[in-house]
This record gives sequence, C-alpha cells and structure tokens, in this order.
Amino acid sequence: MASSIAASPSRWRQGAWAGIPVLSVIRGVASAMLAAFVFFACFAFSDTSPYDMVAIPTILIWLCLGIRIERGIVPFLVLIILYVSAIVIGLMPYLDEELPVAWTIQLAYLAITGVFFAMVFSGETTRRIDLALKAYTVSCLFSAVLGILGYFGIIGEEGLFMVYGRAAGTFKDPNVFGSFLTLGALYLLHGLFAGTSRRPLLSLAGVLVLLAGIFLSFSRGSWGGSLVAIAVMIVAIYRSSPSAALRRRIVVLCVAASTAGVLALGTLLLVGNTAETFQKRAAVTQDYDEGETGRFGNQIRGLNMLVEEPLGLGPLRWRLTFGLEPHNSYIGSFANGGWLGGAVFIGLVVATGFVGFRLMRLDSPYRRHAQIVWPALLMFFLQAMQIDIEKWRHVYMMIGMVWALEAARLMWLAGGGPRRRG
Repeated sequence: MASSIAASPSRWRQGAWAGIPVLSVIRGVASAMLAAFVFFACFAFSDTSPYDMVAIPTILIWLCLGIRIERGIVPFLVLIILYVSAIVIGLMPYLDEELPVAWTIQLAYLAITGVFFAMVFSGETTRRIDLALKAYTVSCLFSAVLGILGYFGIIGEEGLFMVYGRAAGTFKDPNVFGSFLTLGALYLLHGLFAGTSRRPLLSLAGVLVLLAGIFLSFSRGSWGGSLVAIAVMIVAIYRSSPSAALRRRIVVLCVAASTAGVLALGTLLLVGNTAETFQKRAAVTQDYDEGETGRFGNQIRGLNMLVEEPLGLGPLRWRLTFGLEPHNSYIGSFANGGWLGGAVFIGLVVATGFVGFRLMRLDSPYRRHAQIVWPALLMFFLQAMQIDIEKWRHVYMMIGMVWALEAARLMWLAGGGPRRRG
C-alpha cells in the first residue's frame, strides 16, 4: 500500500494549476482586459487615461491568441492606412513642431485601436461584442451618474464632472460626454423594444439615467444625434420584427417612452437654472458660430483656401490660421491631410454607412448588434459636420465593430449562411 502511494504523484507535487488548461486562463484574462479596455473609454479627463494604459497589453495578448485580419475588414484597413498616410504627408513640413507630431502619433494610435477592434470582434463575434457592449454600458452609467451628481452640485465642483454649467461626467467636454452615452442608451433600449431584456425595469432605470445625462450635457449635437440614432434603431427593429404582435408592442412602447420623456424633461426643467441653460443652448446657433470670424465664417473662408492646397494646411495648422479648430471633421480631414485625406475620410464614412445599413437590413445572426452599433456610429458621422470627432476613442471602437460584424456575416455566408441557420 505504501509503495502504491509513493508511486502515484501527490497533488501538491503536480502543482495547484496542474488541472487547469493554461490557454483557458489566458483567454479569460484576455476577455477581462478587453472589457476593462472598453470600460475605460469613459475616462477622458486628460489626453492620457487608463484606456491608453491598458491598450498595449490588451492588444498584445489578443495578438498572441491569434486574432486575424479577415477578408471583410480589408476595405476598412486600406482606407484607414490611406487616411493616416495622408496626415503624415501633411505633417512633413512641420516635423520640428511638437504639437503636430504628437497629434499625428495619437491619431495613428487610435487608428490602430480601430483595426484591433475590427480584428478581435471578427471572431466569436456575438460573445465578444456582447461583452464589449455590456462593459460600455456600465461605463456610460458610471459617467452619467457622476455627471448628474456634479451638475446638481452634490459632488465635485466646476471643472470636475461639470463644465461651463453643463454636465460633463468623466469628460473634459460636455459635447463628448453627451454623445458618448448614446450607445449605452441604445443597447438598453434595444432590449426593451425587442423584448429580449432579462431585467426590463432595471434597463428602464438605466435608460432614464443615460437620457438625463445626455440632456444635462446641453449639447445640441448630442440631443439631435441621439434622437436620430434612436429613431433609426426603432425603425430597423420594427421592419425586422417577425410578428404583428411585436410590432404593436414597439408602437405602444414608442408612445409610452415619448410620454415619459416629456414628463421627465418637464421635471428637469423645474430644477435649479436648468430651464435658463436649456433656453440658451436650444438656439440653432451660438455667438461663436456667427459672423465672418465665427465657426461658420471660418469654414467658408477655409474652404476657399483648401481648394488651392492639395496637401492641405498640415495637422493643427487650421487653428493657427483662424484661431479656432474647424469644428467639422470633413473640413478638418482636408485641412490636415489634403485632398487625399479628405477624400479618404469621406470614403470611409460612405463605405461604413453602406455596410452598416446593409447589416441592419439583411437577416443574419449579427443584425441585432448592427441595429445597436450602427445607429450610434451614424450619429457621430452626422455630428462630424459640426464638431471634431477624429480624436474620440470610442468612435474608432464603433467603426471597428461595424466592420467586424460585416466580416463575421461574410464568414457566416461562406460557411452555409441561411442553410446552416435553418
């Protein structure tokens, strides 16, 4: 008996990890890091945030796990490389200036994260995008709560969670804060309208918090963009609903949600100086928009200059000429990267839009996620006409998601598609 005990290796001699597959542990760590990477997108107090600190290790561990560039994301890869290359060409005369160089490096880094998201979400698409959307929604709720509490003076002070009398959450700019929350709101609203939410009351509470954050940001772009995104998503759900009963449910929920929204808006307007701020911000234009040297005047004068500058003005040169940023990413792409940069940026928007609407229209296992992600990204592309979005981290994540969904759909079709599903 003693010899048999000696012959069999003890559990302690094998090691505590002997029965645990190492690859499974690494994959679990990689998933946790991906969720943290997405969650930290809400930390935008400064140019460097926890998002950037976890970016490199997260990308490296997923590359080691074998993520690939699938056929469906090749058009996005080509367009983003051309765009960054155009910016680099525009930078050449100003390599001795610190700010343009740093700005271009940051842009290239964000482009890399966009490609990474496209690669990682192309595989095990449903599981990974579900994980990312849940992490993103938690991030939105975290930032929205801080923004609401900061706006009402419960925590923080001016400049922390509230900027210029507007809720800003964990962002420096209330406009970015308001727009950031839209994807989280769409994720929760989709579950309510499609009837897939496991905890509808909790989801409804989350939606109210996010919509309150969007409203208190007093961002006209966020207000209008969120309404457009919600409308696009609801129409897509309605058109893809398989039953008349579900369509009636959507109509009833729309009426109920509109009524609740009006009541909630009326309640918020009664608190503090919210009504006064709303009246100021609800104007179509602000003082800085008007006049020859205002935002729109600068854009008109700048367009005439860019026609004669094939290589553009160079990164960050617009502000030196006009004293303000262009506040228009389409004009900014021509200013920073010349004719090539502007044309490629517009091409990226058009190509992503074509893919996004097609994903929402065609029946596939990925249509549900497309109905959430693409309307939110569409909002940012619309906002790009009145604000600079090329340095917003979460925009690159959403672009990567849309192209990953297209890559997954193409692989699904190649593997049998509807026949396999049937």
